[in-house]
Amino acid sequence: MAEESKKDVPSIFRSVPKWQDLRFYQKAEVLYQMTYVFCERFLPKHGDCTVDQMIQAARSGKQNIVEGSEDGKTSTAMEVNLLNVARSSIGELRQDYNDFLKARHLKIWTPDDERFQPMQDFTKAHNTLGDYECFFQQWTAEEMANVGLTLCYQVDAMMNKYLQGVEEIFVKEGGVKERMHKARTDYRRQQDERLAELECTLPQLQQQLSAAQADAARWKAAYDDLKQRALAAYYRQQDEIKALKQQLEERRQP
Repeated sequence: MAEESKKDVPSIFRSVPKWQDLRFYQKAEVLYQMTYVFCERFLPKHGDCTVDQMIQAARSGKQNIVEGSEDGKTSTAMEVNLLNVARSSIGELRQDYNDFLKARHLKIWTPDDERFQPMQDFTKAHNTLGDYECFFQQWTAEEMANVGLTLCYQVDAMMNKYLQGVEEIFVKEGGVKERMHKARTDYRRQQDERLAELECTLPQLQQQLSAAQADAARWKAAYDDLKQRALAAYYRQQDEIKALKQQLEERRQP
């Protein structure tokens, strides 16, 4: 019963999805790897701080999602803060891709461009690095930057939706302090209910014990009576056997 009570007590740790399974994390991972290749292919290796800024922004977006998801098990506030840091980093990266296209007079694809919808369909349907990696050395600077822009928008939108869900959960369930309070309260309630149940059944058990003891006393008395009668019968039979043997012995004498 004690084990069952422990299982019924809610955990103080909030159940959160594994960060590896979050679609916006998967896209953020693609963004980081793609940004690294993008900078290697299309930006100067030396003398341009944009390279470090873009790679660090992409990495920060990915890593803060991981840290936010892990910290979300105990602290909703920390999860929200870190995911907002990730959003800010992705926002910086989005602006860098946007500036790259503008500075080089390359086109930012819009819905009226025939390439826009196929790109949207592809990026919405594909999340893993393997889906994109084969194109890293094939895309032009314009294609790669537009894919980067699109992924940045999608990651931000997905994270914003996820944060709304986290906010709803926080409003309903509270943070770790509220969950700890609920866990303690529920545990005490279960102990009180168990104590009341035991106290309720105790008189019945005492009555059953008294009845069992009375039965045992009656059986003992019957046993003792039977034992005495059996012993008396045994001794009478022994005396009878002894008397018969004596008679037989006397008849054999001349």
